[in-house]
Amino acid sequence: MTNHYDDEQFFKAYQEMDRSKYGLESAGEWHELQKLLPDFSGKRVLDLGCGYGWHCRYAVDQGATYVLGIDLSKKMLAKAREMTDSPKIVYQEGDLQELDKLTESFDVVISSLAIHYVADFGKLVTHVNRLLVPGGQFIFSVEHPVFTAEGKQEWCYDNEGQLKHWPVDNYYIEGQRQSRFLGQEIVKYHKTLTTYLNTLLINGFQLNQIVEPQPSQELLRKNPELKEELRRPMMLLVSAEAKES
Repeated sequence: MTNHYDDEQFFKAYQEMDRSKYGLESAGEWHELQKLLPDFSGKRVLDLGCGYGWHCRYAVDQGATYVLGIDLSKKMLAKAREMTDSPKIVYQEGDLQELDKLTESFDVVISSLAIHYVADFGKLVTHVNRLLVPGGQFIFSVEHPVFTAEGKQEWCYDNEGQLKHWPVDNYYIEGQRQSRFLGQEIVKYHKTLTTYLNTLLINGFQLNQIVEPQPSQELLRKNPELKEELRRPMMLLVSAEAKES
C-alpha cells in the first residue's frame, strides 16, 4: 500500500480540503454514510485508514467503548492524536495489507475512502471477517468503479472548455491506476462493482445496503458547482454483516 500522505507538499494540500478542516459534515458522502453506521453503544470498533480520526471520535461520541484507528501515514496519525482527547481511542501505524498482525476482535469495522489504495481486496476482506465477531458490521466507502475505471479521473471538455462527459474505459481491466490528486501522481486500484460485492459474499458476509451517494441539497446550496457530481457516481458505500457461525 503506497503512502502518499507523508509527502510534505501533498499533506499540506490535503490539510486545505474542507473535509480536513471542518470534519464529517463537510464530507459530501457523510449524510448517507452516517445512515449506514450501527448503534455504537458498548461496541469495539476498528477504523481502517483512520486519517485524522474523525470517524473514531464519532464512534466514541456515539457510545463505543474502544476504537482502534489504523493508518499508514505518520502525519495523519500525529494530527489524529493532536485532535483526540479520549482514552478510549488508540491510534496505530499500520498497512491495511498486513491486517494479519491484528489479533483483537471487533464488533464494527469501518473504512472511509482508503480501500481503493489496497491492491488485494480479497485478502483484506478475509482478515476483516476474521477480526469481526459473528454478526459484526463492516461499513466502508470507496471511490466508485465508474470513477476509477479510466484512471486519470478527469472530466472531458470540448474545444470551448465546456464540460462534455466523464470517461469510462477499461472497466473490466482491474488493477493499478495512476491519477492526479492534490498536485501529485497517485496510485489507486480499480475494481469492478462485481468484485467488491461478490468478494464480500464469498468470504462470509451478507450485504445489507449499497449506496451511491449524491451531494446533499444543503451542500449543493452552499456549493452550486457540485451539481457536476450529479452526472456520475464518485463514491460507493457498502454495509455488510459477518454471518453468524
